[in-house]
Amino acid sequence: MKQYKHWRLEGDVDQLLWLALDRYEESVNTINEEVMEEFSDILDKLTKNPDYKGLIITSAKKHGFIAGADISQFNKFKNIEEAVNLLRGGQRVFDKLENLKIPTVALINGFCLGGGLELALACRYRVAENGPKTRLGLPEVKLGIHPGWGGTVRLPRLIGVPQAFNMILSGHTISGKVAAKLGLVDAAVPQRHLVNAAKYYVLQSAIPRKIRKSNQIINNVILRRIVATYLTRKLHTKIKPEQYPAPFQVINNWEQVGIYGQAPLEKEAKTCGKLFFSETSENLVRAFFLQERLKNLAKESYFAPQHVHVIGAGTMGGDIAAWCALQGMQVTLQDREPKLIAPAIKRAFLLFNEKLKEAHLVQKAMDRLQPDITGLGISRADIIIEAIYEDLKVKQTLFQELEKQAKPQAILATNTSSIPLDEINSVMQMPGRLVGIHFFNPVPKMLLVEVVRGQCTAEKVIDNSIAFVRKIDRLPLPVKSSPGFLVNRILMPYLLESVQMLEEGVPATIIDKAMTDFGMPMGPVTLADVVGLDVCLSVATHLGRYFHTAIPTRLAALVERGQLGRKTGEGFYRYTKAGKQLKPQPQSYDKPATEIANRLVLRMLNESFACLREGVVTDADLLDAGMIFGTGFAPFRGGPMRYAKTQSIGNPESI
Repeated sequence: MKQYKHWRLEGDVDQLLWLALDRYEESVNTINEEVMEEFSDILDKLTKNPDYKGLIITSAKKHGFIAGADISQFNKFKNIEEAVNLLRGGQRVFDKLENLKIPTVALINGFCLGGGLELALACRYRVAENGPKTRLGLPEVKLGIHPGWGGTVRLPRLIGVPQAFNMILSGHTISGKVAAKLGLVDAAVPQRHLVNAAKYYVLQSAIPRKIRKSNQIINNVILRRIVATYLTRKLHTKIKPEQYPAPFQVINNWEQVGIYGQAPLEKEAKTCGKLFFSETSENLVRAFFLQERLKNLAKESYFAPQHVHVIGAGTMGGDIAAWCALQGMQVTLQDREPKLIAPAIKRAFLLFNEKLKEAHLVQKAMDRLQPDITGLGISRADIIIEAIYEDLKVKQTLFQELEKQAKPQAILATNTSSIPLDEINSVMQMPGRLVGIHFFNPVPKMLLVEVVRGQCTAEKVIDNSIAFVRKIDRLPLPVKSSPGFLVNRILMPYLLESVQMLEEGVPATIIDKAMTDFGMPMGPVTLADVVGLDVCLSVATHLGRYFHTAIPTRLAALVERGQLGRKTGEGFYRYTKAGKQLKPQPQSYDKPATEIANRLVLRMLNESFACLREGVVTDADLLDAGMIFGTGFAPFRGGPMRYAKTQSIGNPESI
């Protein structure tokens, strides 16, 4: 057999051909032009000489099937025509796969995303490993495009338009078990049975899955128009077509040409090729590479912590402990009394059930999380995270004690949100041991973790802390220790400005709508309620000592009355017992929403430029990454600094 750079070909005693993708000098399989050309050559040979009973396509990597297309290709297209031609070329290769006379099986172990799933969809059968690491999906909309190698056509053909669009329009991934229920894969089995399952579908010539007639009926021209109108209207409640055009284009394509024949594939390639050159795609692709940069910060580190000790079982500390246990670490959680730890254990159980689903996996995670009233875990821990209330003296006393009890090589970390490290470590014998590992609330949902460097923090401690953050599947952002670090430093003036606008008579709903229209995940007034007005006041007061920030009287008054936001049922808005915001009365305002948004965004830009001047982060890209993944700053705008550049804004302080 011919040797290929990226593919391994082997035949077995059952006359089956095994084709494994092993992307050259890459740890993860992705599809680039060279991979596709070799694959096309292999399929051509099989078409001419089908000497085998079947073809099983798998991965030769330790982790995952195929992560999708090589995104670095996106920036190399010279024009729309070139992009369309590449997409049409890929479609033709997958057509060859689909039209092979011998049975074909995609053996999926781990992630199968984007172009990887499109390849699998072109096979006659699909079998997947049923463990927690297997995820299947078409996440292209998160890059500002839609599937372009047949995904918007073959997936609806296989599982029906409603279920397929639910995946495509959101970019969400599903497990192997869910994929089997939907009919996306023919079987989801334990890893030990994968090979036999793949062989079974080839050797037994099993009947391929077909979509139900009810799903075929929906592709009638008249019904397409009705359903497309409904889907578009529903999509409008979540996103705007001028900000995220790709999902709307998927619906439009289907409405116009359906999913049968060659016309849908041609339409898919043309619209996807055009989307590559949209500002949204440009910024979302940039955000992807920013995320990859954060992921790779600890790539060379060998630090492998096994035991985490968390001090403080409040919402933040308890959730940090639960997340570490979920990621496979042994965790001890310390607080003064059992009744203070109990709510954290209860929340952890709910988190494990949500993420792990299966009872035996949940139990294993619960076994890894141990209450620890007396602090026995301190001497055994590889990393100790303090998550108590924001009081400098109390933190200083705690770290003096931890220095005496912890292993010499253990990391001593604080989750402080505002106190500079050099104030805390001033009483320590070895101040270089202290690092900031600052999580954001809610811990299970917020990707970003600030790794804070004090003037004395040792370089190895920083490197190991970054490695720890990656071990628990979070994005580490190195920042200098200064008041508020990066995210709170930029976010707090923005929130305070929104409260100032409330005092000036601008309705809360108008302020929030102006910023959600701008692209923020929620408005600043709602965000303040969600964070907690007491927390906002505490951070604002602390930062005010350094930056002479005025505290809005309304914020202080609400906190004094105990109206702290969602957690107490009332803040700037009112909430149900379940925490759902009660719909306020409609209000109007005579100034345009863009004026409100510009004023609020400029407050963020002011602080962003100040943070760069002061070296809080090393460059503008890291600042944008911090704000996108730490606050949800409109990703399609590329982050504050990218937005300032596109709007030709220099330092806002000079405006």
